[in-house]
Amino acid sequence: MSNMSKIAHEAIFQTKESPVVAGRKKNSLKIGLLKEVSFQENRIPLTPLSVGLLVEHGHEVLIESGAGNASNFLDHHYSEQGAQITKDTKAVFECDILIKIASPTLEEVGLMKNRQVLFSSQQPSLLDIRVLQGLMRKQITALSYEYLQDEGCHLSVVRAMSEIVGATSVLIAAEYLSNVFDGKGLMLGGVTGVPPTEMVIIGAGTVGEFAARTAIALGAQVKVFDSSVYRLRRLQNNVGSRVFTSVIQPVVMNKAIQSCDVVIGAVRAKNGLAPCLISEETVSKMKPNSVVIDVSIDQGGCFETSEVTTHDDPVFRKHDVIHYCVPNIASRVARTATYALTNIFTPILLDIGECGGMNNMIWANPGIRSAIYLYHGNLTNKDIGSQFNLPSKDLNLIVVANL
Repeated sequence: MSNMSKIAHEAIFQTKESPVVAGRKKNSLKIGLLKEVSFQENRIPLTPLSVGLLVEHGHEVLIESGAGNASNFLDHHYSEQGAQITKDTKAVFECDILIKIASPTLEEVGLMKNRQVLFSSQQPSLLDIRVLQGLMRKQITALSYEYLQDEGCHLSVVRAMSEIVGATSVLIAAEYLSNVFDGKGLMLGGVTGVPPTEMVIIGAGTVGEFAARTAIALGAQVKVFDSSVYRLRRLQNNVGSRVFTSVIQPVVMNKAIQSCDVVIGAVRAKNGLAPCLISEETVSKMKPNSVVIDVSIDQGGCFETSEVTTHDDPVFRKHDVIHYCVPNIASRVARTATYALTNIFTPILLDIGECGGMNNMIWANPGIRSAIYLYHGNLTNKDIGSQFNLPSKDLNLIVVANL
């Protein structure tokens, strides 16, 4: 009986029969999805239905067992769509294209084979020089999500995750205003006859815009500060309703922060380090049990009182103000984030197959070209080059020379 149970259990994870394809494509890809080892990274790049679409187009998808569990996509969901499930991590590293969320670790680089293609997140400020050198030695072609652009020259992955983070940060604020988390006992937005809660958002980028949109929808009174009048005007137009906006003037901003119930810091910097705009003195003058959410914490934070926290222990109190400083807010809603990511990555992978490989894709697609920071081991990103004082090469010239 036990043997039968074991056979039945293994049968669940067997790959379904591939659909009949008239003349299997010679440009089929072998794509590997790794189980994330980064702390509290719950997302996965592709959903089961996206994997099914890739398989129908003649591509092979090999997934490490348990890779989608944190997003509630189980192994049998992928195997039913034609993916191959394996517990052998090294087997996944044999694939032509590796696609993951977090940047690779030194151990993962050691398992990679020469001249592979790697899709991953890679912020220059968080890059380990040893990882970069390992990738260069193995002549890896690597793409960074932080630089990936769509047809409209927008940073597609950054914007998608920023939309999620902006909306989610307001919902987090609503939680910590309640009595359940020893907050003020306020409902975000208020009701008829009760003054609305006041929220200050610092930064009028995508995060700030979606935070403002969500807060307004819940009935909160919103004030947005940013150093750019252009971004403030764009937010005002996109939100579709009048909100208080102001350029960052310390006196006006500090006064608004000291009287509000929630402050969301959503300031981003191109050089990878967010400016510290709110002093500890200002935080100390905030109302007791107010909530601070520092979305910029992965770039150092924009509050002087900020300290990195985790999803397991997300808040701390300082000057009787609740601080939420988790760097990876999108992993809090991993399934939604995965759907957003798969909408970006699946068309790219299909196009790579249609183009006849990554080299042709780089040449044909400027958005992909802008995201390549390593091409056959050659550093092609100026930001990373300046970070480590390394020379970077012009990707356009390298590609032309290799055609």
